[in-house]
Amino acid sequence: MLKTLILAAASALALVTLSGCASHATTAAATPVPAASEQAVAAAAERLRLAMIDPTPAALTALVADDLSYGHSGGRVDTKDSFIGDLVAGKSDFVTITITDQTIKVVGNSAIVRHTLTADTNDSGKPGKVQIKILGVWQQQGGQWKLLARQAVRVNT
Repeated sequence: MLKTLILAAASALALVTLSGCASHATTAAATPVPAASEQAVAAAAERLRLAMIDPTPAALTALVADDLSYGHSGGRVDTKDSFIGDLVAGKSDFVTITITDQTIKVVGNSAIVRHTLTADTNDSGKPGKVQIKILGVWQQQGGQWKLLARQAVRVNT
């Protein structure tokens, strides 16, 4: 009887130990390398910055999600079609864009990107300057990072 009890306790201890190792291995294997994901998001954000300066429908379409919600600091919200259309037509015209203070946090297949955007603009032929804080939500779709949502707020001066 004592032998059976000791054998059962040893089996239970071994099962608990192996179960803990298996769940740790599964968690570690399922977790992507954060630095690589952050670098991929940063690269996509940089391609978007360049595409906003020199816009083409193909470049912009590759970088923004079909369900894009793009909030401007003045309150207007663009869809994918209106965002791309305004850039290509020159209604929104970025001459230069400088990104500073960028942070990226990858959470599963989404990423939260924050930065300050400083730009020279020429919207509808009218020169201007802008400095805004941006919150961007990127999502991995079909193996590519795409901008799903963006909200800008004016910087307090």
